[in-house]
Amino acid sequence: MSDWTGGYVAEIGYTHGYYAELNPLRIKLAFLNAGYAFPETGTACELGFGQGVSTNVHAAASVTRWHGTDFNPSQAGFAQEMAEASGADVKLYDQAFDEFCGRADLPDFDFIGLHGIWSWISDANRQVIVDFIRRKLKVGGVVYISYNTQPGWAAMAPLRNLLTEHAQLMAAPGEGIVPRIDASLDFADKVMKSGALYGRINPHVVTRLGQLKEQNRQYLAHEYFNRDWAPMSFSDLRGWLEEAKLTYACSANFLDHVDVLNLTAEQRQLLGEVPDRMFRETVRDFMVNSQFRKDYWVRGARQLNMVQRIEALRGLRFAMVMPRDQVKLKVKGILGEADMSEAIYKPILDCFAGYRVLTFAELEESVRAAGVRFEALMQALTILISQSVLQPAQHEAAIEAALPMTRRLNRMLCEQARYSDAVVAVASPVIGGAINLNRIDKLLLMGTAKGANEPESLARFVISNLALGGSRIISNGKPVDTPEAEFAEALRLTNGFNETMLPLLKSLRIEC
Repeated sequence: MSDWTGGYVAEIGYTHGYYAELNPLRIKLAFLNAGYAFPETGTACELGFGQGVSTNVHAAASVTRWHGTDFNPSQAGFAQEMAEASGADVKLYDQAFDEFCGRADLPDFDFIGLHGIWSWISDANRQVIVDFIRRKLKVGGVVYISYNTQPGWAAMAPLRNLLTEHAQLMAAPGEGIVPRIDASLDFADKVMKSGALYGRINPHVVTRLGQLKEQNRQYLAHEYFNRDWAPMSFSDLRGWLEEAKLTYACSANFLDHVDVLNLTAEQRQLLGEVPDRMFRETVRDFMVNSQFRKDYWVRGARQLNMVQRIEALRGLRFAMVMPRDQVKLKVKGILGEADMSEAIYKPILDCFAGYRVLTFAELEESVRAAGVRFEALMQALTILISQSVLQPAQHEAAIEAALPMTRRLNRMLCEQARYSDAVVAVASPVIGGAINLNRIDKLLLMGTAKGANEPESLARFVISNLALGGSRIISNGKPVDTPEAEFAEALRLTNGFNETMLPLLKSLRIEC
């Protein structure tokens, strides 16, 4: 009998996370930061979409046609349920990579995304994917890929091998993955506490082991306990992707574009003396001890001159996705936490009063009087996007076209909040992607859509819907102990939602 899992953990589902890097709209600023032309995206594909949250959000929140596959039928089933709810142009399958990549009915793609699968699949599957990219990615098209990398995983690899070997050899017959994970972590902890020299030489690994014990078991199962697990250096990945005629474009992690937050002056000077751009990435990984990379690769990189770059930048649109009173003028890079200059950031944030959607050109004109010049504005926008304060925004025609689909998808996600907090994302046609919204706020959004507009009726709506799933309002980490206290807490949360979150959600056209 064949093993349809291919050695990948299938008995426990992947988490329901949303990953903004898979939003093709974000390519534009990242590419312009690097000085490259960017493609417009009409067709896109995600390989290994997990629960399908990102794929469905991006399909519903844009006019891009999406395809994708995930080998796990339960995950694909949930993803297809979301697709049916939104009515978006998205086709999702539960096929293995070789079966999906061999389909004759797939279009050529402007964008192909692989979030967190490259490090956990076999070389045979990697070859299938590279061949698929070579055949199906358009000239000028972009691949997003994230993966575990060296040298950050070098010291951790032996511990991972210890954990997985224990789970394979020491578990009781028929024991599920979660008990095996718990037993492996406990055993590894005992090994370290026995005075193992490996732990004494690598104390940070012992610290990370302690952190693993506190993490979500779904995440750990897929991160550490698959049969295939291969952190890969940038140069090795380059060797694979060059077969598909891909060139490295830039990091999809916006904070990586701001060297001053991540590299010392000496390191920046040394990197500047390395003439080969690809080798520079390898050297940089050593400088920051890179453990996980998120990168854009392009088929046919086209360098822009300064005039082209500036003109393209000035046409980009941006929206605020965080309430102003929650914005902290602090940013944490590899070198530690740094202050964000109030003289630069306050004028920029002031421009978004009332949650206006603004072009780069409009921002540039508005902050000129405050002394904020072009390069400072560009760096500030890059940092604000990295902090999820701002996001790139679509044009009005795309927003109007996507609105009915996002409304239907959000209705489904808000209905689920009555009994589950698994999915925290809600879709916005303004940004072509999602923001995170907690379970209570989803119920408040749904209650508002159903006409419960008075705070008292909204509070009761939340309480009654939580009760359907056997849940109650939580205060200070514990369920409130009386109906009166629960109503008072629900009313407090309702008033906070109406004052802070509802205006933001309306500006982002997040409706249900």
